[in-house]
Amino acid sequence: MAITVTADRLGTTPFAEQSPVELRPKASSSDAQAVIYAVYRQVLGNDYLMRSERLTELESLLTNGSISVRDFVRAVAKSDLYKTKFLYPNFQTRVIELNFKHLLGRAPYDEAEVVEHLDRYENQGFEADIDSYIDSAEYENQFGDNIAPYYRGFNTQTGQKTVGFTRMFSLYRGYANSDRAQIAGSQSRLAAELAMGSSSAVIPPSGVDNQGWAYQAPKKGYVSTRVFGRPTSTAERGQLYRLEVAGGRSLGYPRIRRTNRVLVVPYEALSKTLQQINKTGGRVSSITPA
Repeated sequence: MAITVTADRLGTTPFAEQSPVELRPKASSSDAQAVIYAVYRQVLGNDYLMRSERLTELESLLTNGSISVRDFVRAVAKSDLYKTKFLYPNFQTRVIELNFKHLLGRAPYDEAEVVEHLDRYENQGFEADIDSYIDSAEYENQFGDNIAPYYRGFNTQTGQKTVGFTRMFSLYRGYANSDRAQIAGSQSRLAAELAMGSSSAVIPPSGVDNQGWAYQAPKKGYVSTRVFGRPTSTAERGQLYRLEVAGGRSLGYPRIRRTNRVLVVPYEALSKTLQQINKTGGRVSSITPA
């Protein structure tokens, strides 16, 4: 059952009524193509795939029934294509986060899960670590041999921790967003929160009223004090606050994308500053004590 926070506000509407894509016995060629598309979209993080990049030999093996969907997923995740897109350009912790998202359809729950996979990667290699996801009891129970992996972090399911829901929004930045096109680049999205054992703020993803397209996690381990536009802490007079602002425009001009701005303002000027940011179309991605 889908979690009932307004799906359109969370940017999860495309997944609300989505059914798992399964390759059944005696499936047609068009059925196989639907599975191939679903696997590419999920495992390759919705990144654009050129015709020349497609793994045509593996596609043929899946279409004629020589390999299972699980075998196809494994081969894609171990391919040079996957390594070029995700392994080589990213920090190791970011690679682990993406492996969880791409292969198990969720975010890591805690630091112990990340450390376990980092140890396996260091001691046994990347391909052994990929096998550990796909051969896990969790993968077997959720996808088996014939279902393409999909995002499970937006649904309530047996054995799933609630923290996985909020953490997923640090990895998922919108239905049309690619895992290689996010503003935070190759850095981990969850390292600080996992290390502190804290929950993640739910930041609206790209394309939801333009509120989250340029979101970046606050530096120095701060957790955002804005959850759907509501401050979660009580301010004290005399305190200086650091605001990270995404987007914005000059009055009378159309909205244009800009890099994040950082403002430091006293508490007394906080309300006026927030009103001005709102008038110019900006969005505050974090407020932290300066």
